[in-house]
Amino acid sequence: MDDDGTVRLEPHEVALLRGGPRAAVTVAVVDLYMRGAVEAGPPGTVRALDTEPGIAARPLPPLAETVRWCLDEPLSVRRLTRRPDVRLAVALLRIPLAEAGMLRPPLLGPTRAARRRVRALREQHPLPAGRRGLTADDRLLAVALHDVAALRVLFPRFALRAGLVERVEVGGRGLLKNSPRGTGSGSTGGMAYYCGGGGGGSD
Repeated sequence: MDDDGTVRLEPHEVALLRGGPRAAVTVAVVDLYMRGAVEAGPPGTVRALDTEPGIAARPLPPLAETVRWCLDEPLSVRRLTRRPDVRLAVALLRIPLAEAGMLRPPLLGPTRAARRRVRALREQHPLPAGRRGLTADDRLLAVALHDVAALRVLFPRFALRAGLVERVEVGGRGLLKNSPRGTGSGSTGGMAYYCGGGGGGSD
């Protein structure tokens, strides 16, 4: 419990309240990636590595542990979220949140208090401009709160290769049609790029 008497939320719990099961699984995948336990597999998938998860400030949450053991083959986050064991882990994650008044029955959507809490956290932890000075927990919370925008800033290559973010079409017909003439848009045609991955460097 935090100093103000509210229940302390872990990043995967914040993600579940903000974006549902897939958001929570995405945070679990990123957690495992930062610990060196998974990597991008064939395009759009994640695969487990034959290594133990690295030590972090937090113990490995049960959801992340379940995700790790369900990666017996490369899977997309969407398919991973549908695995029975992962669905069970998400269901178990919901129980304490419901008991704390963060989820309402019968569909277990976030309560008004939960939405206020997530908004407050977003205000306290705005989208970072880069990775410099951020701890692993800071990065994980940023992904939990800001989703794709944070993934593109903090994990551009991994997020793209693992299918956590979609390629962004630039220079396509729709964009050129609305662009002012003479802006030097070049002849990129329909090539696909992603935001936040320029300038080299690794995740």
